[in-house]
Amino acid sequence: MGEFAVSLNNIRKSYRLGFSRRRVEAIHDISLEVESGKVFGLLGPNGAGKTTALKILLGIVFTDEGTGSVLGKPLGDRSAHHRLGFLPEQPYFYDFLTAEKALDLYGRFFGMGREAFKSRSSALMDMVGLRRDSHLTLGKYSKGMLQRFGIAQALLNDPELVIMDEPSSGLDPLGQKEVRDVLLRLRDEGKTIFLSSHQLSEVESICDSVCIISNGKNVTGGPLSELLEVRGVDRITLEGENPEAPARLEPLSVKVEQAEGVTVLEVESAGVYRALDAARELGMTLLSVEPYRRSLEDLFLESVKEEPV
Repeated sequence: MGEFAVSLNNIRKSYRLGFSRRRVEAIHDISLEVESGKVFGLLGPNGAGKTTALKILLGIVFTDEGTGSVLGKPLGDRSAHHRLGFLPEQPYFYDFLTAEKALDLYGRFFGMGREAFKSRSSALMDMVGLRRDSHLTLGKYSKGMLQRFGIAQALLNDPELVIMDEPSSGLDPLGQKEVRDVLLRLRDEGKTIFLSSHQLSEVESICDSVCIISNGKNVTGGPLSELLEVRGVDRITLEGENPEAPARLEPLSVKVEQAEGVTVLEVESAGVYRALDAARELGMTLLSVEPYRRSLEDLFLESVKEEPV
């Protein structure tokens, strides 16, 4: 258990709904492992079971079947709760409290001493860019400001594991970048970040590994560096456009794109030299040859579209 901050093994969870009390499965079979000190992304379409999985990790709901651990403790063990922080997708805070008073309230929940709290809360408000507005009541905060305050409260107890559901929700591009910087700083400090997000570009830029789920079960997962690499395909970037290029290069390539004086080919690895010879004959200059790497969005769409609704 020690090397993984989070582990879920063959988890199943169902609920009874409506007057008929019909049982509906939210999670059919999910397994995942999160290495300590890494950033992990849980991805899936709406209704895939992500929120239920987060509730299981937090001990809010219990599994029907399966086992798991959080920070080396079995699921539901309350001794791990003081060592984790949580930001829900739609956090709610008392509108009549100032940010300072609200953090003070949460600090008391963790039994923080007065001096330790002052130092920690001041640093956190600086981190999320709310130091100048800490005297305002939360009812006067915008949605983006509330989201940043939520991040501060999730980090108040200096947690080993931070669980975040849509951490960039409601933030403008600058705010999203600031959140990414905070998460990367936490990883550099040795924290483990477990996040669920629909912002795939954000996940791709900061996550070390991901798990994609759909219809309550695993679809794919693993280190991003391995998942996004398409084995057997290389990407060739050439300088120069030639009207004859498409006709000459398309038979040798999986895909050909030309734009602003640059031609990009996706070629099966066995055919790289044939494509390069053809490009040289067309008077084009080689800029780079590298393994083809798809985007996380491409991987996500490929993974979930094959799943029946």
